[in-house]
Amino acid sequence: MQLRDLPDDAREILAKLKAPPRLIAHLTLVHDAAFEIVDSLQLRWPELMIDRDAVLFGSSTHDAGKCLHCNELTGPGNQHETDGPGLLEQYGVSPERSRFARTHGVWKTEPHLAIEDVVVALADTCWKGVRIEELETKLATLLADSLQIEAWEVFMYLDDLVTGIASHAEVRLAWQQRTKSE
Repeated sequence: MQLRDLPDDAREILAKLKAPPRLIAHLTLVHDAAFEIVDSLQLRWPELMIDRDAVLFGSSTHDAGKCLHCNELTGPGNQHETDGPGLLEQYGVSPERSRFARTHGVWKTEPHLAIEDVVVALADTCWKGVRIEELETKLATLLADSLQIEAWEVFMYLDDLVTGIASHAEVRLAWQQRTKSE
């Protein structure tokens, strides 16, 4: 399986944080899914205003707070979402970019997220084959509003896109399992 490399600035931060291999493997998989989502959306709708670099950086660092809360690497918890942005900011990441460490987990309760935030949240779920209709609908609605087109048109495209990403979940999960044990 050929995965896209994390952005250089994200890799540098993760190295400074001494991020464990398990976390880097997860971030690589989420980044790869986010890359596919954002590139597909821009290919379908070139006029879409989306900050591709922010999505790719955010997907590569969204769980950085787990460096402080290692128990959340294998178990439940969302303290990493609370502490992640501040941790990234300590290493020079702007609030505009560090926000993904929080927003990837609050997409359901925070009403005014940007498209970029919801794309990162979607990538964080669909890479492993998880489909959340409410999340996909939220993104479709944001995209339709931005593009000034019918939500059903966006939802149909997004459904096919996410189905394709989710269809490779077994391969990604196997890669993650192999990588974390190396």
